[in-house]
Amino acid sequence: MMSSTMLWVAVLAGSLGCYAIKVAGLSVPDRVLERPAVRQIAGMLPVALLAALVAVQTFASGTALVLDARLAGVTVAVVAVLVRAPFLVVVLAAMATTALLRM
Repeated sequence: MMSSTMLWVAVLAGSLGCYAIKVAGLSVPDRVLERPAVRQIAGMLPVALLAALVAVQTFASGTALVLDARLAGVTVAVVAVLVRAPFLVVVLAAMATTALLRM
């Protein structure tokens, strides 16, 4: 069990680390950021990170690989995105599918 002091030290250390990473990103020279490869990677990185988060939240339960109603919800969301449904429709369709399969 972690004491409250250790928890606050961890929170402050994490906050300082995040701030240092942000400052490091802001201190990168413009000539580096204007390179086509860097711009392309910067454009694709958020999509890759979000896809990884969705994959972990969809297929993992603790340390186990799980295929359940969440997969059906994500599949319905992907189909809705492919048919260019509005964002709210995508979210509601995925939510309704997952909820109905969990009943």
